[in-house]
Amino acid sequence: MENSINHSNSAFNTAGIGHWQKEGITEETWNDYTWQLKNRITSLNGLEKHLSLTSDERNGVLLSGDKLALSITPHFFNLIDPNDHNCPIRRQVIPSIEEITTNPEEMTDPCGEDSHMPVPGLVHRYPDRVLFLVTDRCASYCRYCTRSRVVSGAGDQEFESNYEAAFEYLQKNTSIRDVLLSGGDPLLFSDAKLEKILKRLRSIDHIEFIRIGTRIPIFLPQRITPDLCSMLKKYHPLWMSVHSNHPREITTEVNEALNRLADAGIPLGNQSVLLKGVNDDVQTMRELVHKLLQCRVRPYYLYQCDLITGSAHLRTSASKGIEIIEGLRGHTTGYAIPQFVIDAPGGGGKVPINPEYIIERDDSKLVIRNYEGKSFIYPEPKSPVMSPLEPSALMHE
Repeated sequence: MENSINHSNSAFNTAGIGHWQKEGITEETWNDYTWQLKNRITSLNGLEKHLSLTSDERNGVLLSGDKLALSITPHFFNLIDPNDHNCPIRRQVIPSIEEITTNPEEMTDPCGEDSHMPVPGLVHRYPDRVLFLVTDRCASYCRYCTRSRVVSGAGDQEFESNYEAAFEYLQKNTSIRDVLLSGGDPLLFSDAKLEKILKRLRSIDHIEFIRIGTRIPIFLPQRITPDLCSMLKKYHPLWMSVHSNHPREITTEVNEALNRLADAGIPLGNQSVLLKGVNDDVQTMRELVHKLLQCRVRPYYLYQCDLITGSAHLRTSASKGIEIIEGLRGHTTGYAIPQFVIDAPGGGGKVPINPEYIIERDDSKLVIRNYEGKSFIYPEPKSPVMSPLEPSALMHE
């Protein structure tokens, strides 16, 4: 593999064409996102053509295919270190035999989305916002996918989404002001199909805010074309949440794609999932958030990995997430620090989890600590004692 992987905070590595160049692929072809989609690695033969697999990986491909399909774009595949069986990119997208192991606490729908779905494809858990699942397909499939029950078409549950019923529900429920498009990945749609959805949402007066959740800028940066950005900017205020877990993912191609989106006036936030052997240490997370800020992306959430069936080998303890936030707070700019959250199992929604900075509290004071462990007293406000010279006292004379 002919990658140049640079771990410096001030420089981005490039995915490049790599050994595909030996197959006669040109730069022009490589940068065509439709070629990238058509040439995704989706089979054991495809993997073994480019990579030597471990027995756990080979058996994982053979046995976990009925849970979640295998799919990796050539761009993202080129970030895998072929000589490192514990490569953090590899762990995210190549199946492992460990996926077939199920723990008692795991669930097929850990966030309870199906039970909060008034119409197919529309999740209404919070009072003023909804999650609109518009597709079940992604450019590549993450092995820890929360929606593996429906995403990729390989699981037992069939994906259902009724656009017209969803739009009708949104029209009738005037308390809804915020719609998040997700799936699957909405940016897999053609510009025209995606615009049709955005235009329809913008026709509903009480919807103020549209968001798109996507991993396309990371998996398939070639999709972020000038035409796509020109279309998106017509539907402001439009925000986008991207999903990156490791600094190696932030390539020159990804940087350029994210900058095109930012130049189109789209505020960008990043959501990372805390994963064992991928980003479960302070140094890796610090490097990631610094690179994101260089791409004009605000680190937004760090998720504790959901209790999805077959994900135990990728989950860390919640205390590891707290440790990472502790290691960032005070040691880097505040903009670089995501909020660590746990999506409460069964549909309780996102719960923020923070280190304990309050040591003691009562009616008169807070005793707090800073990132260095030093303690400080912050006095609580008391009822003011009125001076006889104050205007409020004189006004009755």
